[in-house]
Amino acid sequence: MSAECSSYLNADKVLVSGFSCPRAGGDARAVFCCGFQDVKYCCDDPHSFFPYEHSYMWWLSVGALVGLSIAAVVLFAFIITVCVLCYLFISTKPRSKLDTGLSLQTAGGFLISCYKLSLYHSAATLNCSSL
Repeated sequence: MSAECSSYLNADKVLVSGFSCPRAGGDARAVFCCGFQDVKYCCDDPHSFFPYEHSYMWWLSVGALVGLSIAAVVLFAFIITVCVLCYLFISTKPRSKLDTGLSLQTAGGFLISCYKLSLYHSAATLNCSSL
C-alpha cells in the first residue's frame, strides 16, 4: 500500500514536488500522506496532524499549568481578601441604632394642637417649629 502526496508550496512559497509514501530511506510503516497545504509528509496514522515530536507539547502543558496555578492563587487571594473585608465591615458597625432625632412616640397631639392654634393666631405670636 502506498499513497501519493501532491506537490505543494511550503511556508517560504517554494514549490515542493510530489512524492510517494513510504519514502526511500524512511519508515516503511509511513504509508499515508499527512500534513497541511504548506507541509506534507509520510506517516503511519492517517489522522496525524503534526510531523514533529510531541515533546514541545509537554512544555506547553507545563507552562499552561503554571499559568493556571498562578491565576488560581490570585483568584483565591482575592476571594479571601473580599471575605475578610466584608467581615471587618460588618463586625465594626455600631450595635445600637443611631438616634435620628425623631421621636416615634405620640407627641403628635401637641403638634396638631399647635398647628390649630397657629391657624387662629398670627405666625409672629406662635412659632410651632421651635417647639
